[in-house]
Amino acid sequence: MSRAGNGSAWGSVVVGLASVATLPVAIYVTRFSGSYDLLHTGFAIPVAAVLGFAALVLSRSARRRTSVSLAGGGVHRAATAGQVLGILGLCLAASALVALGVYGLLEYVGSRE
Repeated sequence: MSRAGNGSAWGSVVVGLASVATLPVAIYVTRFSGSYDLLHTGFAIPVAAVLGFAALVLSRSARRRTSVSLAGGGVHRAATAGQVLGILGLCLAASALVALGVYGLLEYVGSRE
């Protein structure tokens, strides 16, 4: 039973890292692309949010499995790291969404003048 929890815990870490890295990588790629602007990274926001949510689900699953078994030391720490990375990924996605909304609002107000 600890092997399945171990896989879920490390899966949550990997998916959480992917969630945290999605937006910075999308921004970095736009620097070298002639056809994509910084505004196009808004399409990466849902990807980061889904990955962050998946990291939280995997972390919760690993915690639930390790709470039933006796082996839980390293798995519990990995599940905690996955949970923190998932929350950080969701926070980054939310802040990017707010930034995109403020940009849209400023563009709208600026075009009316």
